[in-house]
Amino acid sequence: MISTPLKHPIFTLVICLLISIFTFKTVAQTIAEPKDTPAEWSKPYAPFRIVGNLYHVGTYDLACYLIVTEKGNILINTGLANSEQLISNNIKALGFKLTDTKILLTTQAHYDHMGAMAALKKATRAKVLVNANDAQVMKDGGSSDYALGNGVKTYLPLKPDALLHDKAVIKLGSTKLVMLDHPGHTKGSCSYLLEVKDKTKTYKVLIANMPTIVTDKKFHEVDAYPNIEKDYARTLKAMKALSFDIWLASHASQFNLHQKHKPTDSYNPTAFMDKKGYDKALADLQLAFDKKIAVKSSN
Repeated sequence: MISTPLKHPIFTLVICLLISIFTFKTVAQTIAEPKDTPAEWSKPYAPFRIVGNLYHVGTYDLACYLIVTEKGNILINTGLANSEQLISNNIKALGFKLTDTKILLTTQAHYDHMGAMAALKKATRAKVLVNANDAQVMKDGGSSDYALGNGVKTYLPLKPDALLHDKAVIKLGSTKLVMLDHPGHTKGSCSYLLEVKDKTKTYKVLIANMPTIVTDKKFHEVDAYPNIEKDYARTLKAMKALSFDIWLASHASQFNLHQKHKPTDSYNPTAFMDKKGYDKALADLQLAFDKKIAVKSSN
């Protein structure tokens, strides 16, 4: 029997390849990370053990955290879209397997923490959990974000597997994380509290999403986020009341990682016991917030 061109397997394969290429180009053209993205957000950084079963596997400035448990691992944040291989290599360099990742989390649904999330979910088949207030932005690839969206996708859209609410407990093996709702920077920005142990001590760790202000507009002009001023005020108040031993953040620069740790340094959790640094960072953010609302009051 002679196959017609439309039924010939080679012809079918060629058509499928062309469709795949066209689809890839179409997706690539619709994803646009901001042109002013800092170079240090993509710069490699040697992975290291922070404390107990908690590791830093991110870039020079975009902090990504691996929590290793006996039932698989949790990855918090995924950097930019080009960070997939870097994170994978960092996890491997520490002696772990990327495919052991069971849960993917983020501190905020911005492209600098969500960029490689879709790719890593595909590679690991991990469950993506997100603060419910950031779910829509995650689904539309950041296009509806009140500050960075403007109708343009800044990362691949992703449908979360489960929604989290304030004080939600995330369990994997013997590890428990508590998600804290800290909105403002995004509608669903959040922090995480967990306890980790090493051979000598148990530490309470805060992975904080610092409430930096990302809009140049006056708060009352942000129509897409009418509660923005109240949310920032609530977050700042809540974060000042937190108790912890060690604190980290979404960006290395926010908690002075490079002053506290050098790639050649040995294991030293005490370097990250910096309550004064945390208080100073929040005081600076409070000042920025106060100046923002003062502008409204003076007009």
